Amino acid sequence: MLTEVVEEYLEAIYKMSLNGPVIAARLAEWMKVSPPTVADMLKRLSDKGLVKTSRRDGVKLTKKGLETAETMVRRHRLWERFLTDILGLNWDEVHEEACKLEHAISSPQVEEKLADILGHPETCPHGHPIPGTRGARKREKEAKPLSQCSVGDEAIIERVADEDSQLLQYLASLGLLPEARVAVKEIAPFKGPMLVNVCGAQYALGQEVAAKIMVKGK
Repeated sequence: MLTEVVEEYLEAIYKMSLNGPVIAARLAEWMKVSPPTVADMLKRLSDKGLVKTSRRDGVKLTKKGLETAETMVRRHRLWERFLTDILGLNWDEVHEEACKLEHAISSPQVEEKLADILGHPETCPHGHPIPGTRGARKREKEAKPLSQCSVGDEAIIERVADEDSQLLQYLASLGLLPEARVAVKEIAPFKGPMLVNVCGAQYALGQEVAAKIMVKGK
């Protein structure tokens, strides 16, 4: 049995690895702990055969570590679906609750029953692919940030990369939700705001916000 802290580290490494090499210093920022604390944990994870570390490749999950990480991410996203689809919570209210509930499942049978009740969804409410569903790993890497689009581009929102509740509330108020169509109308010079059209209305989005909205081709 792994501790909750170990499971959370594996989840963090899994999510960070989707965007490139995982560096210990960045992992410390993600986990909001000191670099020495991360160094100690990485040694423990390495001793358990869950990660490998090197100067060239950074921190990488082993096969065993990847399986554990995907299991935890899958349970987290299934719980988010349960909280929104069954209990009726808003998408900005479910992340913290799911963080607690994901550790409560102690067997694959319970996890599978939860998926059965939900109808085996492929994404969480924020649009992230649920590990174990068809093409999940591929979909994680296919989308690009809205901030990388050009004037005239049209796209479909795939997911929101940040689960901050205030950001999610803001995006929901604008209709910037997964599967919504968005068109880039203008981009201010010097990395200024983007003017986008969604649901028949136009909004100015700062580059920081646009970078957290992942889109795919129309």
